[in-house]
Amino acid sequence: MSETALKAPGAAAPSGDANRWKALVFIALAQLMVVLDATIVNIALPSAQVDLGISDGNRQWVVTAYALAFGGLLLFGGRIADLWGRKRAFVLGLAGFAAASALGGAATTGAMMFGARALQGVFGALLAPAALSLLAVMFTDAKERAKAFGIYGAIAGGGGAVGLILGGFLTEYLDWRWTFFVNVPFAVVAAAGAYFVVREPEGGRNRSPLDVPGVILSTLGLVSLVYGFTRAESDGWGDAVTVSMFVASGVLLLAFALVESRVKAPLLPLRVVTDRNRGGIYLSLGLAIIGMFGLFLFLTYYLQVVKGYSPVKTGFAFLPMVVGMITGSTQIGTRLMTRIPARFLMGPGFLVAALGMLLLTQLEIDSSYGALLLPAMVLLGLGMGTAFMPAMSLATQGVEPRDAGVASAMVNTSQQVGGAIGTALLNTIAASATTSYIKDHIAGATAKPQAELVKLQGMVHGYTSAIWFAVGILALASLIAFTFVNAGRPGGTTVASGEGVEDELPVPVVAH
Repeated sequence: MSETALKAPGAAAPSGDANRWKALVFIALAQLMVVLDATIVNIALPSAQVDLGISDGNRQWVVTAYALAFGGLLLFGGRIADLWGRKRAFVLGLAGFAAASALGGAATTGAMMFGARALQGVFGALLAPAALSLLAVMFTDAKERAKAFGIYGAIAGGGGAVGLILGGFLTEYLDWRWTFFVNVPFAVVAAAGAYFVVREPEGGRNRSPLDVPGVILSTLGLVSLVYGFTRAESDGWGDAVTVSMFVASGVLLLAFALVESRVKAPLLPLRVVTDRNRGGIYLSLGLAIIGMFGLFLFLTYYLQVVKGYSPVKTGFAFLPMVVGMITGSTQIGTRLMTRIPARFLMGPGFLVAALGMLLLTQLEIDSSYGALLLPAMVLLGLGMGTAFMPAMSLATQGVEPRDAGVASAMVNTSQQVGGAIGTALLNTIAASATTSYIKDHIAGATAKPQAELVKLQGMVHGYTSAIWFAVGILALASLIAFTFVNAGRPGGTTVASGEGVEDELPVPVVAH
């Protein structure tokens, strides 16, 4: 047995990890930057579109170029982190992300902006799995791991809402370009800190030859899947290109699975995803993100278009959700994770979030923020924060160090693909319901103010119709967590040692 594995829960970590809490600060800062970027640019998009002369038809590429590169290359990025070392991949990912952000802020044409966003996605795909896998290999003590992943989970869950606040401030009081430039100091501080304080355990690299067919098939398959959902949102589900993208994705990902089951050194070892607990976590997290991403979109438009909030006021309106996520993750999840099985945090967490979503199905044009939106956001935040925290930890727990990068990449992949599906699916449902409502009610609106009122009512009706679907999706995520995630207390798990094998602690072991 290794020295690390012999430590009982609550014992001091090895002296080589003395800087692990300092390292967490810089890893969390990098994660915040990546999560912020997913929403901060959305606030700035209308201003950037006008300045750069981007057409309505092409503006989606500001979001899509990033999503395609990020979602398509995550598995490859995770494998590179395992091969090169997570610290090296982390610092390189930060440097590249900062350079791409500076390029985006300095963009003078639409094409330059699209290229910068794609580059951000490339380096984000290297950075995100490296950050999560560093936590996985640095924090092996059960109680410390709970605290570390509590902080990480709060940032992963709440960072998007913080991005709305920061994006609103920067766009309203400075310039849309600062939503890109702000990443540079984040990245410089995180990279410098990581370079000096991160000490990656020895012997955890996967030096096997790179699985080139797996890289090509997984990247093309994921890009096709993400683009298919993005295309469905703008061109409809029956569009020939949309359908062909889904067919191509299915064929490519099936071929990828067949290749991975046969090659000696697979890009994604099937043992990572066929484990009952990890498979359940990837699936339930992906479903939860589907519901959450659609909600961010709807509430942003509801608050700004229907209620007339400014970008800054809209951002602050999301604060209760952020506070709820931080509380759920660091206070509820962290305190209970070493005492009860993960499914008793994840399942109820998703149900509490579904209850918050259920409240939002009562949205109307004149709904009170304090009476309806505030309690709904608090419940959503508490539920998602409580569920995210054990999910993030358990998804990488018990994984051999050589697989930590790809296991972490799968967490990010389920979130990224879930976000693309959620935005396209729920937006399509909302748009269809809005169109149907307006068609049925516009005939009776003779005056212009009446017609405008019907349009707003139709918009809100579309949102609530889609939110009903989100309630069902969160309930399904809860059911999957209860059914698949059968691990015992995370405090009684196997802990991966630095030599690439798993050594058992003298306490109950996770059931697989």
